[in-house]
Amino acid sequence: MQHSYANRLLALLPASELSVLAPLLEHVDLPKSFSMASPERPIQHVYFLEQGLGSIVSVSPEGQRAEAGMFGYEGFAPTPPAAHSAVSFHETTMQAPGHGNRIKVTDFWEVMRTCPQFSELLHRSTHNLATQVSYTALANAVHHVDERLGRWLLMCHDRLRQDELLITHEFIALMLAVRRPSVTTSLHVLEGNRFIRAERGRIIIRNRRALEEFAQDAYGRPEAEYSLLFSDMQPVSA
Repeated sequence: MQHSYANRLLALLPASELSVLAPLLEHVDLPKSFSMASPERPIQHVYFLEQGLGSIVSVSPEGQRAEAGMFGYEGFAPTPPAAHSAVSFHETTMQAPGHGNRIKVTDFWEVMRTCPQFSELLHRSTHNLATQVSYTALANAVHHVDERLGRWLLMCHDRLRQDELLITHEFIALMLAVRRPSVTTSLHVLEGNRFIRAERGRIIIRNRRALEEFAQDAYGRPEAEYSLLFSDMQPVSA
């Protein structure tokens, strides 16, 4: 039986490797706030999203939280199993509902051992996530909250592939590690420039190109790297 996957990594697998992986995958619905990994708890499954949006959140010993990275149909999570670790030091949850496929960690390791292109895709994806995290740190250090919010909305838009984003001010404040009044002020700036329309519990992207220009170099480098990393990765015949 031939399988077709919306997840970018699975879609790039050759038929010979997909035939090994597919029987081990379980399709699952992923509601908002669904937990894929918790700090210092064993990881049971690795997930390949087809729709929806996930967050990788750093949690301090005092319980303070900030988003370190995000992922959607372009990647996988949690990433520690790709380094043969079954423990996460981050909280990995769904921030927008969707669905995807998951595989048990022990099966995941066996497929990595026997399927070289699968392993290569995982390594490249993990590297790109590290680049994303490093640019999040840079944006937090040198960019104004308005630009950081623009970057974050663009990244959500990339992964959800729709103009309507169902998110609250409180959630954005948590993800950007800023106070809610700062989010409200920045949303007013973006809305005043007609980049977005903000309503209760949702944000609508109105002018993506202008939003990219506004975000300046806070957005774009990890995205360009992703294209380069996977430009030569095409399915090959079995």
